[in-house]
Amino acid sequence: MPILLLVALAGVPLLSPPDYFMHLLITAVLTAVMGTGWAMMGRFGLVSFGHGAFLGASAYTMALLWNELGITPWLGIPVGVLVAVLLGALLGYPCFRLRVVGHYFALVTLAAGEIVRILVTALREHTGGSLGMTPNQAPPGGGFLAMQFGKAGFWWVALGAWALALLVWWLLDRSMTSKALAAIAEDEDAAASIGIQVAREKLKITVISVAFAALAGALLAQYRMYLNPESLSGLGVSLQIVFGAIAGGMYAPFGPSIGALITIGLEEALRFGFGTELTGAAPLVYGVLLVLFMLFLPRGIAGLLEKRAPTRKPAAPAVQLAE
Repeated sequence: MPILLLVALAGVPLLSPPDYFMHLLITAVLTAVMGTGWAMMGRFGLVSFGHGAFLGASAYTMALLWNELGITPWLGIPVGVLVAVLLGALLGYPCFRLRVVGHYFALVTLAAGEIVRILVTALREHTGGSLGMTPNQAPPGGGFLAMQFGKAGFWWVALGAWALALLVWWLLDRSMTSKALAAIAEDEDAAASIGIQVAREKLKITVISVAFAALAGALLAQYRMYLNPESLSGLGVSLQIVFGAIAGGMYAPFGPSIGALITIGLEEALRFGFGTELTGAAPLVYGVLLVLFMLFLPRGIAGLLEKRAPTRKPAAPAVQLAE
């Protein structure tokens, strides 16, 4: 079923949809990759409010390598992801070794996101500061090398990243790492007592989560051809990722994707409804809705759908007649 869905979605550009519709789809799919990455650690109790830091680190690394050294984004994006992963490891390792958990870990990640945003703003000579930066235009005939092509091309790239995220989720669910993380989330001391390497398992899932957030962030920046510290590393984007994962359902593989559709729809509704009159209102709306979902729908839309889905009764065992 997921493969058929992926094949069907891959054919969307062949229908020649409006550019605005394709723009929303590409943005939603890349947002879904971010949310899926966040949910990989969030569902095991590792709540991060600073994933924007990893988006920003990856995106700006990719853009600076292209603008200043001429390194193609096809190579710059993996390098940016590696930088973000190293940042995540440097952040996560001392936290997990010192058993910084719960709200304290969330606050550490929140601070990391703000530090990256402030750093990007301060390095304005290279990053453009709060005004943002634009990747250099590709030379004639070099659009593919510069990853500057039409919406159809980016749609297929985004679908590939989304499929990879779902595949890793599927593999993770069937691995011993998932069982170890579930035990850690239940009781760290009990998990450690049966031989589970708590810090190592936490660091492993954090690195995977950061990698997908960084990948989606770099792709989104390259697609938009514009980078801004507020939209790529600030609190707003981090809160948007958390809201999408929780609203859609962070315990189901397609939950964050459902949440991405809700997030993009809400973002467009706010933009059309208020324009620039209420600049900065989106984080407030996301925050209020996040609290409401956590209180009244903690398993998100996907959890609600699973709960209401009819369950098939097991078939009655066949009666074996005695000879």
